[in-house]
Amino acid sequence: MDELAPGLWRWTGLHPDWKPTDGGPDGWEQEVGCVYYEAPDAICLVDPLVPPEDSDGFWTALDRDVERAKRPVAALLTVPWHGRSAPELVGRYGAELWASAAALGADGPAVTHPYQVGDPLPGGLVAFEAAAEIVYWIPEHRAAIPGDILLGDGAGGVRICPPSWLPKGTTLENLRDSLRPLLDLHVERILVSHGEPVLAGGRAALTRALEA
Repeated sequence: MDELAPGLWRWTGLHPDWKPTDGGPDGWEQEVGCVYYEAPDAICLVDPLVPPEDSDGFWTALDRDVERAKRPVAALLTVPWHGRSAPELVGRYGAELWASAAALGADGPAVTHPYQVGDPLPGGLVAFEAAAEIVYWIPEHRAAIPGDILLGDGAGGVRICPPSWLPKGTTLENLRDSLRPLLDLHVERILVSHGEPVLAGGRAALTRALEA
């Protein structure tokens, strides 16, 4: 687990069921990234996965943080199939599980708080819709958290996901158009789920990805 700023952490875990057909750097196929954000009103975990390689250590650390912070826990999903360990958080802490109502499907966990884009979210997070996925924005840290539509490119930046990953009827140009509003936010960090995150210069990295 890496502390990116006070109250903002990113950790990775090996996902045993996720093996994309599109290649990446060594280990990229199974390692997925998750985000912990300790906001004034909630502990927010985005696309959480308890690392199976160190589940005991993870729970010990999270139990300690939840007890110390004394704030409600919220799990937020970028896409329904990133439910991962969210149901365990609901069972352990009574966490709220948030996901876009427009993206809900049978392939995700039971959501306690379906929302519409524009609704207020825990921790002051803001949801942007992009190609039927959600990109979360943390204003305090100028951090964007995509699901599968932006991937670490192995060279310090990000790239657009392969066309085969997009919903039926959605083109890469549709995706680029839906991501352009993020440029107005002057993003500093892009905390991707797959690949290495961008920790500085996020707006420039996103611009390069959209122009590629």
